[in-house]
Amino acid sequence: MDFTLNSEEELFRKTIATFVEKEVMPVADELENKGEFPNSLFQRAGNLGYFGLRYPTKYGGTETNTIMFCILCEELARGWLSLAMITAMQSLMGTNFIYRFGTEDQKKDLLVPAIKGEKIAAFALTEPGAGTDLESIQTTAKKENNHYILNGNKTWITNAPVADFFTVLAYTDKSKGLKGVNFFLVEKGTPGFSIGKKIDKISVRGGTIAEISFDECKIPLSNMLGKDGEGYPQLQGILAEIRVMTGALSVGLARRALEECIKYSQERKQFGRPIGKFQAIRMKLGEIATDLEAARLLVYYAAWLIDQKKSCMKEASMAKLFASEMANRVVDEATRIHGAYGIAEEFPIQRLFRDARFLLYGGGTSEILKLIIGREMK
Repeated sequence: MDFTLNSEEELFRKTIATFVEKEVMPVADELENKGEFPNSLFQRAGNLGYFGLRYPTKYGGTETNTIMFCILCEELARGWLSLAMITAMQSLMGTNFIYRFGTEDQKKDLLVPAIKGEKIAAFALTEPGAGTDLESIQTTAKKENNHYILNGNKTWITNAPVADFFTVLAYTDKSKGLKGVNFFLVEKGTPGFSIGKKIDKISVRGGTIAEISFDECKIPLSNMLGKDGEGYPQLQGILAEIRVMTGALSVGLARRALEECIKYSQERKQFGRPIGKFQAIRMKLGEIATDLEAARLLVYYAAWLIDQKKSCMKEASMAKLFASEMANRVVDEATRIHGAYGIAEEFPIQRLFRDARFLLYGGGTSEILKLIIGREMK
């Protein structure tokens, strides 16, 4: 088994790394402190083709594999998790269902400009009383003549304040449980659809998040994405990719933390020499590097399984579980290596410390992932 990137993958990695180091890192802290959607960087990512990696050339994509997508997520997260998260939303959850189940007109009007960065996508799953327990969602879509009427509320919707269209999960028949849920396409400005309160966060501040509401919101029948009753299987179809992607984000953030620790330990002097010369610090760095490499192997192995069209719910869950927990262990240790400067705003490690918490929730909490892994061990 070859664990190295091929020449195309390595060139792609270096290209993104250059973009991150020259255009993202210098402005990340400033943009994070503003807490605003990074329009210029978003458009730049679209111009560079980063939103279309997973999609065919006929829609403006480059039709690469999951390995390449993970490289993108890892390198962007190394620079700024907010931008990486926005990119993941735009190129996976926010556009996946339109590509797989939308009409050609919907793809032309929404997917193609989204790949270019001209329109912003969002994914509306979570509700005030329903997160992991999707069967508890309350949003409904009632069929009336030539339309569906949506009613309900969603929360923690990434990109909601700026998005042009939303992929929304709703019940068409509550009596069927998860067999009665479906995804619907709702565009900004549709009567009965509104953006609610923005949710302020201590991390990923550049990724704006808000509540959304539907009050007798009327959409065409063609805005159901896929066949009636197929919403849950459709979601299951991309869960492995979501978890592997989150694992890649975790690896990228932890890589940056390790880099900052090495740099600081070489510059910071105590007792007449750099702290990196002390055995205690070297042991910490060695443990971080080992944890990081283990997470990377889990993530890219799961990505490879996806590209080989192999079932990998267990491996993808393992990758997300280990990588996200690893990132949080690493940033905690990194702040300790920095001492008091670990919470100083002039050092990026404090942002990494805050951002790492966000990685624990998307794609399934650690507790749920452990249950899934145990269930898959047959």
